[in-house]
Amino acid sequence: MSTPAASHTFAVAPARDAARATLLRAFLASGLVFMVGPGTLLGVMNLLQISGRESVALTSPAWIQAHGHALIFGWVGSFMLGIGVYSVPSVHLRHRALQVGWALWALWTAGVALRWTTNVYGWQWRALLPVSAVAELTAFLLFLYVVSSHRPAAPVAGAQASRAWLVVVMSGVVGWMSALLLNVDTTVALARQAADASVPHVANQRQLALLTWGILAPFIWGFTARWMPVLLGLPPLRPRVLLGAVAANVAGLVCIFTGHHGIGTTLAAGAAVLAVAGLRLFERPVAEAKTRGVHVRFPSFVRLAYVWLLVAAALGAAAAHWDVAGGLWGASRHAFTVGFVAAMVLAVGQRMLPGFAAHQPLWSPALMGLGLALLTLGCLLRVSSEILAYEQYAEWAWAVLPVSGVIELVALSIFAFNLYRTLWAPHPVLDAALMRVGQ
Repeated sequence: MSTPAASHTFAVAPARDAARATLLRAFLASGLVFMVGPGTLLGVMNLLQISGRESVALTSPAWIQAHGHALIFGWVGSFMLGIGVYSVPSVHLRHRALQVGWALWALWTAGVALRWTTNVYGWQWRALLPVSAVAELTAFLLFLYVVSSHRPAAPVAGAQASRAWLVVVMSGVVGWMSALLLNVDTTVALARQAADASVPHVANQRQLALLTWGILAPFIWGFTARWMPVLLGLPPLRPRVLLGAVAANVAGLVCIFTGHHGIGTTLAAGAAVLAVAGLRLFERPVAEAKTRGVHVRFPSFVRLAYVWLLVAAALGAAAAHWDVAGGLWGASRHAFTVGFVAAMVLAVGQRMLPGFAAHQPLWSPALMGLGLALLTLGCLLRVSSEILAYEQYAEWAWAVLPVSGVIELVALSIFAFNLYRTLWAPHPVLDAALMRVGQ
């Protein structure tokens, strides 16, 4: 016979699970809004200006930086924070952790929105730019507070491979904290001394290196190590090789921040090669890939994303030696942020998020495949035309730039629509649990 306490636990658990899923959906919703409007749509507008004027120098740096901030912090950052909070068992068990989670979401969303608005419109930017940076930093400190309450189980013998991914992800957490602190310092300096709200070129290049290779790369490597061996049927990962990738990556960032771009980008390229080797993505699978409920080409899209990572690393190393007008640098960043990061979010996100936030399968695997195919096409056009146009190799390439942006906008809109239909469609189990919360 069950005790009253046990009965209460079983009664409350579904309601708390529903509340936890609701918080995750809030992070995903704000991330999708930042992705489509402030991020991608503004990016297309920037490309139209660049194409029409045949020069990136005549386009507002503040607008370009607003576009990048909305995508990296607003879209990908919101997704990562939401998944991180959702994954901590304490959020499932304690009401206080859920309250902190909602405060985190509000601060992060407000900070990113304020940064975008300030960059685009320039209103009271000397006061509001530092406020946005402090809001984002405070939100991340709340995130660290939530996740620090979770203590993972003690490792057991033979668990080296299963723990390596945590080390890789922690390097991304350190990079994220460093980027937010640097952002506060930079925005305060801008408010005191600068003529407008845009970050100067050299400082912006360093920040971009930290955002891409210091945060996004290790986070994606870590969660690839955590999930892909099972989902793709990969051989056991090589933990030492993967940790070597992290070491090379950190060394490369140190070189970039100290002005040794050639050495830094070469080390980053080596880190990308080591990461692929450690993850064993291109080796013969040892089990069948789990594609039920998603597009059948899901494993191919994941592997293609890592091909784009290698392309981005190679272009970055080439840019440090041969870039003249920003074409190689821009192509490298786009291959990284769209070809690698966005493709991984679209592929893995549509594989994992429906189960996390809705406990039901993806609404349309066919739309998943279409979105990823269009994203790949748009990225290919953008990377190639950016090199050809900016470096003055082909005049016609200027006209291709906005076309690539429109294709990517369509691809990301398809992704947003597919997630919307999956996560916000009526679901009887969660709806019943939410009704019990209100009773």
